[in-house]
Amino acid sequence: MTAADLSAPPLTRANPIARFTAAVFGWLPLSLAVLALRFALAVPFWKSGMTKWDGFLTLSFGAQQLFVDEFKLHLFGGEYAFPFPQTMALLSALGETVLPVLLVFGLATRYAALGLLAMTAIIQLTVPDGWANFHLPWAAMALSIMTFGPGRIALDRLLGLERPRT
Repeated sequence: MTAADLSAPPLTRANPIARFTAAVFGWLPLSLAVLALRFALAVPFWKSGMTKWDGFLTLSFGAQQLFVDEFKLHLFGGEYAFPFPQTMALLSALGETVLPVLLVFGLATRYAALGLLAMTAIIQLTVPDGWANFHLPWAAMALSIMTFGPGRIALDRLLGLERPRT
């Protein structure tokens, strides 16, 4: 038995399946998995955000009209118009462009994931049929990032804004 085997929890030492699983998957660093999660969550929001702009800080007419005419909040069995649709369109476009960039760079990572989780909740209220294919995976990714943090491959760690997990 090696020193690493002795430092493992007793059930892991005794269980050959647990030892095999640790040997097969133990090499994968958590930071790599969290980096992949950050990218996976950032991509769909970034792509959507890029469709909402006509130029630098110029919100497209189509994006504004979506919030005025098409998007409705589905609450308590009814459909309700968004309050302040132009403001909501601008906030949506800003969130869909800024938050993914923060996620990819690992800057204010947990807060960016929280922001995307909040956006996912609002999107769920707007498009309730997308929960299984889109909203549930996005929420799970955001919650995972909020739980595990940015990992080592992040500006948060480089700048000392996030402490290593102990």
